[in-house]
Amino acid sequence: MTGAPARPFLWLVVVATVLTGCTPSSGAGEIVSAQPQASITVTPPEAAPTPSSPLPGDSQPTTPPQAAPTTPAAVSAPPPVPQPFALNLFREGDFVPQYTFDWCVAASIQMAHNLVDDTGGGTWAASAQQGELWEMARARSSDSFNGANPFGWALVLTEVGMGPYKVVSVANYDDALRTAARAITETGRPVGLVMWSGRHAWVMSGFESVGDPRVFADFSVTGVRVLDPLYPYGSGQWGPSPEPNSLITPGQLATQFVVREPRRWSNQLPAGYLLVLPVAAVNG
Repeated sequence: MTGAPARPFLWLVVVATVLTGCTPSSGAGEIVSAQPQASITVTPPEAAPTPSSPLPGDSQPTTPPQAAPTTPAAVSAPPPVPQPFALNLFREGDFVPQYTFDWCVAASIQMAHNLVDDTGGGTWAASAQQGELWEMARARSSDSFNGANPFGWALVLTEVGMGPYKVVSVANYDDALRTAARAITETGRPVGLVMWSGRHAWVMSGFESVGDPRVFADFSVTGVRVLDPLYPYGSGQWGPSPEPNSLITPGQLATQFVVREPRRWSNQLPAGYLLVLPVAAVNG
């Protein structure tokens, strides 16, 4: 199966306009005419003191000191202030439920395709296709307890044309949200969230923040757009499934998006919040 190019999305850009003032300088030249003088023979009188030779006791003329020219201090533009920012890839029809209680990864792959497809080629939603994607993910998930793990999830996303994707573990919760939001902004593709300490899959389709991730490294995520393929069933242990395209707070997400400890299939990853993360393609 083939993937589709990423859907264009709206970026909000804050542009700082700097007004620079400058004062033109002007100068004037002086023209002096020399007048011819008549030749007269005169017997000079007794020499008198000249202005350049002051008489004894006269005070010396003084020249007032000249102030040193000053350069106007440069006025720097104020630093940019973080503004509200939002990005959402979701459109009606992108959500797909999982058709069995095991196929959350496969349903998440279908939703990822729908979120980035803008070709009119049709929504990925069929049950038979979901089963095929599940088998693909299982075949690429070594030591997965006979299921599909995040590595298989990332490999299938890449192979069907939505990649490249990789699995990352982020130790700090706020850093994990920033990492996910920045990846969506830079690639225009959704992020997979490994939920319930590794037992379930959600898709992060957008977010809201204070600060544009492309401008502010320390922007803060204030809301997360999510798709839970188990909706409307949820979990008695972990909580209800949010409605498709819900904007939930980081605190609400944290009740189900928790640290994943290394297990057999993930022992090369440190403990942390696991993301199936889109990365920029390498040209070459």
